[in-house]
Amino acid sequence: MLRYYALARRRTLSKGIRPEVSLAGCTKRPVHQLLQVVEALQERFPAVPQLLLDAEGEVLTFYDFPPEHRRQVHSTNPLERLNKELKRRSAVVGIFPNRQAVLRLFGALLAEQNYEWLVSAHRYMSETSLRTLFIHAAEDDAPT
Repeated sequence: MLRYYALARRRTLSKGIRPEVSLAGCTKRPVHQLLQVVEALQERFPAVPQLLLDAEGEVLTFYDFPPEHRRQVHSTNPLERLNKELKRRSAVVGIFPNRQAVLRLFGALLAEQNYEWLVSAHRYMSETSLRTLFIHAAEDDAPT
């Protein structure tokens, strides 16, 4: 969506799109807020409102999670950290002889990262809080 606009206008647009509802305070998807954002951007960014409405499910997906998980799900910090590590390690190698060499290196790094996430004392989401996901899923699947 941002690719349609010059860099200076991208900043304005991204500020208008960011959710202003407290991530922990809202229990349902704030569709009303999305509609307000669409109205506010209609005049200045004519292509954006339809893109936002078409992507409503993806934009507001993190509201389907329990409130205690929304900040982690909404954040891209772990992904950015992982990408930075992949870039750093590939820069050490420099030139790869073939595609398989890249896949082996990245596969090993991803396996290592997965292991660290499993055994780390500091978990991104605690085991107790993850258990609530299964409880909520079981409640949603229960016949009424």
